[in-house]
Amino acid sequence: MRASGPEAGTARQRAGALSGRAPRHVGEGAARARKGAAASRRRWLLFCCLSASALGAPPALAQPEPQPGAAVAPQILEHVDPVYPPERLAEGVDTTVTLFVTVEKDGTVSDAVVAESGGAGFDEAAMSAARRWRFSPAMRGGVPVRARIRVPFHFAPGPHEAPPEPAPAAPEQPAASPTPAPAAPKPVEFAGGVAGPHAVAEPGKPIEIHVQGRPNPPRRAASDFRIGRAALSAAPHASAADMLRAAPGVHVAHPEGEAVAQRIFLRGFDAEHGQDVELRVGPIPLNQRSHVHGQGYGDLNVIIPEVVRSLRVVEGVYDPQQGDFAVAGSAYFDLGVEDRGLLLKGTLGSFGTRRLLAIWAPEAQSEDTFGAAVVRATDGFGDGTRGAISGAAVGQYRMPLPDEFSLLLHVAAHGSRANLAGVLRRDDIEAGRVGFHDTYRDPSARSQSAASTRLQLALMAEREDDDGSQKSAWLWAMTSGYRSRMNFTGYTQRSRVRPAWAGRGDLIEQSNEDVALGGGLTYRTPRTPLAPWLTGQVAVGAEAQADGIDQGQNLLQPPQNETWDRRVDAAIQLTGIGVHGDALLELSRWARLRGGARADVLVFDVDDRLGNFIPAFQKETHIEGFRRTAAGVAFGPRATLEVDPLPALRLSAAYGHGYRSPQARQLEEGENAPFATVRSYEVGATVRPGGGLSATAAAYETRLSYDLAFDAAEGGLARIGPTTRRGLVVYLQAAPSPALTAGVSATLAHATLDAPPPPTPENPTPPYVEGQQLPFVPPVVVRADLAVKRPLVTIAGRPIEGRLGYGATFLSARPLPYAQSAAPLLVMDASASLRRSLRAGGDPAQEGPWIEVGVEAQNLLDAEHADTEYSFVSNWQTTPVPSALPARHISAGPPLTVLGNVTLSL
Repeated sequence: MRASGPEAGTARQRAGALSGRAPRHVGEGAARARKGAAASRRRWLLFCCLSASALGAPPALAQPEPQPGAAVAPQILEHVDPVYPPERLAEGVDTTVTLFVTVEKDGTVSDAVVAESGGAGFDEAAMSAARRWRFSPAMRGGVPVRARIRVPFHFAPGPHEAPPEPAPAAPEQPAASPTPAPAAPKPVEFAGGVAGPHAVAEPGKPIEIHVQGRPNPPRRAASDFRIGRAALSAAPHASAADMLRAAPGVHVAHPEGEAVAQRIFLRGFDAEHGQDVELRVGPIPLNQRSHVHGQGYGDLNVIIPEVVRSLRVVEGVYDPQQGDFAVAGSAYFDLGVEDRGLLLKGTLGSFGTRRLLAIWAPEAQSEDTFGAAVVRATDGFGDGTRGAISGAAVGQYRMPLPDEFSLLLHVAAHGSRANLAGVLRRDDIEAGRVGFHDTYRDPSARSQSAASTRLQLALMAEREDDDGSQKSAWLWAMTSGYRSRMNFTGYTQRSRVRPAWAGRGDLIEQSNEDVALGGGLTYRTPRTPLAPWLTGQVAVGAEAQADGIDQGQNLLQPPQNETWDRRVDAAIQLTGIGVHGDALLELSRWARLRGGARADVLVFDVDDRLGNFIPAFQKETHIEGFRRTAAGVAFGPRATLEVDPLPALRLSAAYGHGYRSPQARQLEEGENAPFATVRSYEVGATVRPGGGLSATAAAYETRLSYDLAFDAAEGGLARIGPTTRRGLVVYLQAAPSPALTAGVSATLAHATLDAPPPPTPENPTPPYVEGQQLPFVPPVVVRADLAVKRPLVTIAGRPIEGRLGYGATFLSARPLPYAQSAAPLLVMDASASLRRSLRAGGDPAQEGPWIEVGVEAQNLLDAEHADTEYSFVSNWQTTPVPSALPARHISAGPPLTVLGNVTLSL
């Protein structure tokens, strides 16, 4: 959408109400955005019309007073007219060059790119002049932001003439109050009285101001939380997975070390390594189907936390774009670097921890363009059995395409290896036979380790137009490797191959190799008026994914780690295709109904090389191996109703039907794949009284057709019966100024088993009964985050800024199998730093070179706590007569960890 031409010699800015659209920026590095909050939504796309004579006008005359909270366009402070190329004078060329000019937070021009060429010589002259312009920066909410403006320059061989007066506005569209136009400037006179060439900003065309934004999907339900960089960086976070704790109801544990995916808890769900939470970075799904260590295994170590620009957590399944594993909800990581330049960060601290980070964000590119790499090594806490080495690299580049499309290239890699301490029996700790942070001296316990790798590549093209339409398409590829050796139960296993073999240790080796290729596309129509009071919009999309998986599971006998039993040896081909549709009906901006559906089909081809197993005592009648195929379809509707009875109040109700795909090896030939289906309900309210304050409350219920729980004997997940979760979420946020950010959330969850799992020959007495509370799930999760920063003192003309961060997590007592219970948990983290600008008179809060020295403490109170607690039968041969009764086990959490760091930004 474009503004009409201004009157001769005037400059003014036009703004309108573009409902549901966030700011968008055009050209190289441009990402377009859309806001979903209808009551507070405005037209953020700004147009500034400047003529040659108005370029020198005072800014106060060039722009009306902005509305509170609105985006304010950059204003010209100093300008330089381009020089008409002397080599083109003889040709008498009359042409126009249009540039996209990037205005930084300090008002300088960092980049000028040709949008519409005027020919050789003219493009260079326009860019040379534009780079010397100075602006007052664009503002949003009183904070300077980067912006991209569209500037047309007119070149003509003769003198400049004032444009004709525009036609008067139509009666039904009242014009703004006219501003008297100054007289047109006199042409430049050369010797001999010949009029010379001119080159000025063209008065007949507007300069479009596009404040930089990024895609922002419409909000689904009250518990659709968008967390920005300020909140994510408030408290110390050692990994991208730990950033999830900033979302209400989320707790993250690392019971199996750095080289294994985190364990996620979300409002009543023990999602293990991702089985119940859909995880994505950009368009790439991180969950892996049919992973040997756990269905939906999602390793977030491929993400470097310093380049996470924002995080969206949808608690529940109410968006048709939510796919496989969106049972408890979805988490989407958006990567970008706001501060441009080169950043180096070194960390040194407890337990021999060393970390080095480098981020390069080119000045002339968008926030989406950057490169980052990190390496980390640690000896680990305890008795030296938790040492780890890891490294990761992430790179992105956004470039413009014809017809206002933009292309984003994403490449990321991660690799790590870690020694594991495993679990300890509580009775052994209490008897003093082993220390809380130690490991059993047994060779089987000290042979535990894990290693993982991942490489991913993605290409995404997108375009969002001013009428609300959007087009996007993407392709991605991924390869990953995983190998772990873990012992949870000590010496309880007996060989399936040779039943007489026993007592060789329960060291389980698991391996999983996965190569995947996927892609998708979406299209959203323009918003269409259906009636004077009703607007409609439709969106459709599709995505596909193919996996080739090779996996195995064996029992090893240390110290040589010889295989003494085989449990899994399989190859899996898996193809999934999903389609979704979504519609919006908006009623006079005070009510919105979003609804749609999603359908997925999955086809499995399993080569189970140990299928039809033949024990040693059974007569051989066939050859081992079981090749089978299966398929299934999952379908579910989703809908959200929002009502804004008051400008600061939004009420919502949502329903969704989602799914989780099955573990491929559990399927039989021709079976209709039994997807786990989830039905989620929610009602909620959000209040935003202003001043950076907001409060959200939501009540929910989630019903799952069958659930999964940890099985220590197999070191993975086992199927249990249907479950129900009911609860309440409360989330308070405060950001009254850029110097203060605070967030507090509390989640109550009542998670119960509706029906027990059926007994099996392998497990005739399952440790679950109907109506019991689900094990490992904390009924209460409370989280608090706080960040404060302020200037402290100025030394030698350079200000020093102090920063404090604090984060705390409280978990109530958690039920365990066999009527056991885990103790409550309270862990607090804190950080403090001093930042000094390296430029005299510079502001350390703004762009520019700076240095920062800081310290952070994790588990500030040095609380002796279990990262995870279990209850199962084990035998670690620590007593003469081992007990056959279930015992409590713990995976120790880290003690007080102090890390010092130095950061240099250039």
